[in-house]
Amino acid sequence: MIDEVEHWLARRSWSADDRPLDLLLAAKRAAGERGTISVVLPALNEEATVGDIVETIRRDLMTPQVPLVDDLVVVDSGSHDRTVQVASAAGARVVLRDSVLPRLPTVPGKGEVLWRSLLVTEGEIVCFVDADLREFDSRFVSGVVGPLLTEPAVRLVKAMYDRPLETGDAAVPAGGGRVTELVARPLLNLHWPRLAGFVQPLGGEYAARRSLLERLPFPVGYGVELGMLVDALGLVGLDALAQVDVGVRHHRHQDGQALGRMAAAIYRTAQLRLARGHLVRPRLTQFDRVEEGFVARTHAVDTEERPPMVEVREYRARRAA
Repeated sequence: MIDEVEHWLARRSWSADDRPLDLLLAAKRAAGERGTISVVLPALNEEATVGDIVETIRRDLMTPQVPLVDDLVVVDSGSHDRTVQVASAAGARVVLRDSVLPRLPTVPGKGEVLWRSLLVTEGEIVCFVDADLREFDSRFVSGVVGPLLTEPAVRLVKAMYDRPLETGDAAVPAGGGRVTELVARPLLNLHWPRLAGFVQPLGGEYAARRSLLERLPFPVGYGVELGMLVDALGLVGLDALAQVDVGVRHHRHQDGQALGRMAAAIYRTAQLRLARGHLVRPRLTQFDRVEEGFVARTHAVDTEERPPMVEVREYRARRAA
């Protein structure tokens, strides 16, 4: 298994610098309809960062000189700040989560937004980018779509990057990705060792062919990236998966309790795929200290998944039209 992972790393791990924009544009022209690209930013209260991300993508990848991206969509999942206005002013097409597939009530969660985004995008390549990134570089987009334009056998590409942990004026160079190192990486190495070569298995920046995404179930919450990676391995095999180094990722860090909830959802996603059984207790109890002592707070663990989009009648009708 180690030999297989090393072989995969040598064949399916690249740098964004390996594919300059002129190469990508030539490959996109040659691909025709199969090379159309939609970029999706799932957003919830990201007014501080979403505008800069949209402006950077439009400036670098959506001009007459560099028409790499065809569609840039921010799917807002109920922001209470000015995310919608900022994203729209920056030039994104903004879609409200609750307006997509209205017959099906929405549930909270990032995976829910990504799943619904397939109904409001047209690109045969779909690229997802988290909306809380700072110092955003358009290589996060061009890097991960590159192999999908130039390597016909590749179906899904994850970004890999350095992820510093930044607290105030201090920064730990490799301190970010705590849930990745404590939960996701051990799970993958123990149960899906063929995926052990992914540097950032939980990263929110990746691209895939629509023909794959529409066949995948989507965990509605934090488990979506792990579930997608495991399910894609089962559907298309390791050689169809790849990763690209795009540099450094700067973003807002979650507090410890939020990380605990994220870890529980990721473990649940893995458990479901291992056993397809039922959780004994889909709840996570955490503790806050107050003046009187500790108070318990119990949160539901995401237990719902959306079916493959190709099974949704509205999506099939839209694609047929």
